[in-house]
Amino acid sequence: MDEITNEIVAALQERLGTRVHEFLLPPPSFTLMQGTFVDYDVQDGRLSARFPVLEQYLNPYGAMQGGLIAAAVDNTLGPLSMLVAPPNVTRRLEITYSRPATLDMDYITVSARLASRDGRWLEFRADVRDSGGTRLARAKARHWILEE
Repeated sequence: MDEITNEIVAALQERLGTRVHEFLLPPPSFTLMQGTFVDYDVQDGRLSARFPVLEQYLNPYGAMQGGLIAAAVDNTLGPLSMLVAPPNVTRRLEITYSRPATLDMDYITVSARLASRDGRWLEFRADVRDSGGTRLARAKARHWILEE
């Protein structure tokens, strides 16, 4: 693991305390997608992760499958949600696609942030961008805190 991923995993382990053994950190799906964390600020509720655009991720049109873009978003929102709140689950994830992610982009970056918290409800926003900063998709998610 790279340095920033080690920092995030350590922060999650500290936050989870004795419950850490109940969770897989980093998530196997994050590792499978070859994700790397690139930036985070727990106080500000932000986390960014980068995912390669690989040939095996392509749909018939030569663009990254939308479901894999959604998985990249979820693989960023999940760790962020665990950094900023007690264990919680995604109840709704909405994605609006604007442009395709193609092999020539090499990677996409998902930048996520906590938008609001109302009791046990968390709302997150995320942007998916190419290496040049062009937005490819945006997402919003609603999470439910399992127990306070």
